[in-house]
Amino acid sequence: MAKDINDIIIGESKNVLELKFLIDKVAKSESTVLVLGETGTGKELVAKALHSASKRKGSFIPVNCAAIPAELLESELFGHEKGAFTGAEKSRVGRFELSSGGTLFLDEIGDISLSLQAKLLRALENKCIQKVGGGKEISLDLRMVCATHQDLEKKVADGSFRADLYYRINVFPINVPTLSQRSEDIPLLINYILSNLKKDKNNLPKFTSEALEVLKRHLWPGNIRELKNVLERAYILFENKQIEKNHVLENLIRLKAPTSKEEQEALWDATQELDNVEENNGLQSFNKKSSAPLPHPKHYADWFDFFENIDLRVYLRDVEVVLIESAIKKSDGVVSKAAELLKINRTTLIEKMKKLQIN
Repeated sequence: MAKDINDIIIGESKNVLELKFLIDKVAKSESTVLVLGETGTGKELVAKALHSASKRKGSFIPVNCAAIPAELLESELFGHEKGAFTGAEKSRVGRFELSSGGTLFLDEIGDISLSLQAKLLRALENKCIQKVGGGKEISLDLRMVCATHQDLEKKVADGSFRADLYYRINVFPINVPTLSQRSEDIPLLINYILSNLKKDKNNLPKFTSEALEVLKRHLWPGNIRELKNVLERAYILFENKQIEKNHVLENLIRLKAPTSKEEQEALWDATQELDNVEENNGLQSFNKKSSAPLPHPKHYADWFDFFENIDLRVYLRDVEVVLIESAIKKSDGVVSKAAELLKINRTTLIEKMKKLQIN
């Protein structure tokens, strides 16, 4: 296995060793790779490891497709000629050209528009591009690695992602494990992250074995990104000190709202039977006639290891508000579209909005 892979991907768990094996195998080829995984799992690190272990001498060029406005993404990728559009005062080289001889990493590939998907497919198949506003064909010599946290097969089925592009980029899929699926790597990750967090290696905090066990059992919905935040907080609060179990529970770990689709749907079902929430009321039970499923036990079974109590009604109410507001924003204020996103009836959504005082 290439040394670069072990330097970039930290961990020795079974899932990580399998991940490294796949990276090592495909790095020697020129195949297009699709990296799949939850937000914060380190998909870009996988792409960097692929590039470093390959024979390509050019640059590794990352692009977060979700972070660039749709109207600017085409120019960012393909470049543009002077005068191609208002504000294009000079010619610009795009990310495709910059990655010539190297690797182009397109993160959040599922967010690009259908029109840009067609141009991306053409570039992959013909190994050439045209700048925006240009007519000259520019040959490409690059390896493309794409990544997403979305279900592209579902997007293909609903028509929001081209099937031909999906099959073109899904030559060699790699699934990145969540942090909870590689929890035995947490001590190694802690040492690596803390040692790279600060130049002064002498004042780093130390975790007791009991504290490490708490971290291993944490759900980590934000994955490695969340772990980094926890460790930065640990350095600030416990510089050059020993961190005990109670420090982790009381000062480092924060309650996270569930993000997976299954958990969100379960929460919607569970809140159907809840009455109006009054300030300072205690923990109430569900209506006994309700058959609504609770959130997945594997995600919530350990919550009371970290919290003395949880006001279930208030917590579910808050989750409801966040999801409804997000759906309305995503739907540009169109209630019927928001209801479709939430998989509930339009009238039900309107009733919830009135009840929760959401405009």
